[in-house]
Amino acid sequence: MQNEEEKRLHEQQTKKKDWLKWGPYLSERQWGTVREDYSANGDAWNYFPHEHARSRAYRWGEDGIAGFSDRYCNICFGIGLWNGKDPIIKERLFGLTGPQGNHGEDVKELYYYLANTPSHSYMKHLYKYPQKKFPYDKLVAENQNRGRNDLEYELLDTGVFDNNAYFDVVTEYAKADEKDILIKVTVTNRHTEAANLTLLPTLTMRNHWTFKEMSRKPKIQKRIQNKVPYVAIDHPYVGNYQLYFEEASELLFTENETNRESIYLQKNSHPFKKDLFHKAVLSNDFKLATKNKNGTKFAPMYQITLEGGQSKTFKLRLSEKALKNPLDASFDVIFKEREEECNTFYGNLAPKTTTDKRAVLKQAFAGLLWTKQYYNYEVEQWLKGDSKNSQPPQERLSGRNNSWKTLRNHDVLSMPDAWEYPWYAAWDSAFHCASFALIDPDFAKEQLLLFTKEWYMAPNGQIPAYEWNFSDVNPPVQAWSALRIYKTDRQKTGSSDVKFLKRIFNKLSLNFTWWVNRLDGNNNNVFQGGFLGLDNIGVFDRSHGVPGNGILEQVDGTAWMALYCLNMLEMSLEIAMVDETYEEMATKYFGHFIFIAEALNQMDNNYATWDDKEGFFYDRLILPDGRSAPIKIRSIAGMLSLAAVLTIKKETLDKLPKFKASVVWFKKYRSENLKYPVIQEFAEGEDLLLSLVPRDRMQLLIKSLLDEKEFLSPYGIRSLSQIHQKPYEIEIEGINYSINYEPAESTVSLFGGNSNWRGPVWMPLNYLFIHSLREYFSYCGNDLKFEYPTGGTKKLNLQEISTELSKRLIKIFEKDEKGNRPFNALYETTYQKEHFKDHILFYEYFHGENGRGLGASHQTGWTALVANLIDEIDS
Repeated sequence: MQNEEEKRLHEQQTKKKDWLKWGPYLSERQWGTVREDYSANGDAWNYFPHEHARSRAYRWGEDGIAGFSDRYCNICFGIGLWNGKDPIIKERLFGLTGPQGNHGEDVKELYYYLANTPSHSYMKHLYKYPQKKFPYDKLVAENQNRGRNDLEYELLDTGVFDNNAYFDVVTEYAKADEKDILIKVTVTNRHTEAANLTLLPTLTMRNHWTFKEMSRKPKIQKRIQNKVPYVAIDHPYVGNYQLYFEEASELLFTENETNRESIYLQKNSHPFKKDLFHKAVLSNDFKLATKNKNGTKFAPMYQITLEGGQSKTFKLRLSEKALKNPLDASFDVIFKEREEECNTFYGNLAPKTTTDKRAVLKQAFAGLLWTKQYYNYEVEQWLKGDSKNSQPPQERLSGRNNSWKTLRNHDVLSMPDAWEYPWYAAWDSAFHCASFALIDPDFAKEQLLLFTKEWYMAPNGQIPAYEWNFSDVNPPVQAWSALRIYKTDRQKTGSSDVKFLKRIFNKLSLNFTWWVNRLDGNNNNVFQGGFLGLDNIGVFDRSHGVPGNGILEQVDGTAWMALYCLNMLEMSLEIAMVDETYEEMATKYFGHFIFIAEALNQMDNNYATWDDKEGFFYDRLILPDGRSAPIKIRSIAGMLSLAAVLTIKKETLDKLPKFKASVVWFKKYRSENLKYPVIQEFAEGEDLLLSLVPRDRMQLLIKSLLDEKEFLSPYGIRSLSQIHQKPYEIEIEGINYSINYEPAESTVSLFGGNSNWRGPVWMPLNYLFIHSLREYFSYCGNDLKFEYPTGGTKKLNLQEISTELSKRLIKIFEKDEKGNRPFNALYETTYQKEHFKDHILFYEYFHGENGRGLGASHQTGWTALVANLIDEIDS
């Protein structure tokens, strides 16, 4: 029987209601993004800094704290706060840009995503606001003074939360209906002494009118009902809405337009500009802000004094319908119902899990859902500028992303992070979809398909990588993700959505061809790839050419393509069960996989990537004169060969006789021609194992994978072997390059220094390995066991090992016997406190030795895969 949230999702799927019209689509940061950069030199960090954000209208979006909007970010709601000491109202999140941080860009705030449902029927957000002056300058100065070998200087390090001198600001949303949203903001003084706070629940109309023609400018206008004020919203794109609220100290109106005097030292046409509320609140002069009774930015202002420990709740309601008693007793009843429905929905996942792990699972999905963001970027329009506004410099036409003029993004996307990454990254999103499949498979499907649409995918079949450089290459994991979604959906519903597989398969066939034509420079089925998402994992920047004008034949590039082949093969087999015309496509991808596997495993020339003596795959550098040398880094890139594995059951082969005949022919033909026998174990009448590496090599790699002196960390699989505590060095064309094991923040500046693949634990690749080990187990069963860990006395099969690896990853977030969660290693004392202990952050990656959270603190994105792990082992 469906629970209430599942009923809403069904109504969304069948188009009976549009529950997703409103959601958490408002970014936490629009400033400092590529889309807002109209400079000649592409300096996004400095063209639109945080200091401009309060006074300058955005072109491509909006931002706010605990934000909510319609799906196209036309009508936006967020909260503004002022503690009486700050130089500005806190309207959006603050952080460091890439050049400011000693480890790259990072948000410097304390906030938590506590709850969210797939339909956004209930949402809960916590922001911790200091009562002391917010240390903007101190955070910038101290981080700039620190080097790459130092820790980042965080907000908790500044002392502004000492003695609990802060406010907890909890923002909650509950939908009475698809276009009727209840809002609660609860402020609690956590200090023992009384403190003052100004709260501004703020409604903002996204500024289109400055940049393009509109049929009419939107308007927020004061109205009175039963002597109680409210505001009416008239928007040409969204329609008419009302915002109801409790009695306020003042009603503030202004226009969401740039203060040109403040930004450009030019005369304003009128005084009602975006930053008017800042001036009014800080000066305590509200004459101008209350003069007009309409505008495109509005806030009821609440000036309150809270005693120590006191809480106060403020109620608002945004509704399409005019309501007589919008904030009556039913308001609290609806909130209670939605919160209970949220708990019921997540209670049905992982029924055998512990209370603590359920909290991890629920907050992981909350973070994933809160970072569904509206994203607007039309490259051609962006390059040429807007006729109603100042034109960008001519240099931009040949600048960043100029070859992507067909890219037109105007959608809600799953972001890695709503602050640090208010933009998509192709392979991040594919992993997000694997998690979304557990709670909203329809959104997962549509999200993945979106990247193959003609207004995303380039005409040549390339999928855009990420906003900073769409032409770079992320690993091609979309096919893998499609299968995860398909299988998860089938398990949940009992039916197979082959139509979805067909749609994604046909589009990915174009992308697969782009990869083959673009990234196999020697036409030998060993791929170069370049960046491939692993940032600084190599001794040099792989996306900016190879030293000596050589070619780097990458194990990870080849492994990704082999995995892609197997994923396309598996999809074509599934589809062929109901449409025999796809059987030939299965043969095509099967044959291509065989050629890739043979190329990677070849032993008969000087270009081999496998080192028999050391039992590992290494990238190989090939110079223009034919000389070659292995780059002997024992990294997760070499381990990726384990990920390309597929078991095809006998029953499937029997149902597809043409494909089965091709398998038999391939085995015979390749053996007769003395090629590397990658399918040597197959016999007719049995299951078929397709593995990029044969069993003997696979066993050597798994032993290294499970070796605590190499890859196996107490918290998962490290991205670089611990043997590189002694740096690896290589000389290329007279220049010395080196790499060493770094279990924490990056000490090198490649890719900005805010990601590190030289030792830490990354959730997505761990998840890939776990599923690969399960795939090997489905073929080998108990016939193949390994010491776990390597060198120990306990032997486990690969299914059992996958479970143990899952437990290590989950342990990052679980409370230990002292009540500490490993990701909080630097702030254990703080997170032992009553109002911190149950709040969980989902970092970008984790320390290879102690599990400490690293990188972006709110990059729930692919780290939400921990929820999948909990569900898989506790269901």
